[in-house]
Amino acid sequence: MDRTPFSRTRTALRIVLAVAFLAAGVLHLVVPGPFLAITPDWVPRPETVIRLTGVAEIAGAIGLLTRRFRVAAGIGLALYALCVFPANVRHAFDPDVSLPTLGWAYHGPRLLLQPVIIWLCLWVSAAIEWPVRHETNASSKAPGE
Repeated sequence: MDRTPFSRTRTALRIVLAVAFLAAGVLHLVVPGPFLAITPDWVPRPETVIRLTGVAEIAGAIGLLTRRFRVAAGIGLALYALCVFPANVRHAFDPDVSLPTLGWAYHGPRLLLQPVIIWLCLWVSAAIEWPVRHETNASSKAPGE
């Protein structure tokens, strides 16, 4: 097993991301109200969707920590982060659902970081290597490198 600083960083970020998704998943199941409030009106059966998203986040978090399911979990969590973006937008722009204590200091970075979260899900799971390609040994380099 390669334990370079690169791989340690990826492992540490994978654990942080797994903990964050686990916590969010538990919150979706235990305290669904705030998530229901930001769910767009066009989402059918929002209570069921919120419960299923909580289960998906928990399963994804466990999958990130499981070598066998890591790539699938990363892809699934990236797709999940993409799909919940409309709720994040509604949360930011709809004054009827946004908590007054969560101003643009929260919403601005949250919206801007959504693509980073999607990429991070893919990168920490090793579904992608971009933009950093780590060579584990010299023989894997192309001729002339």
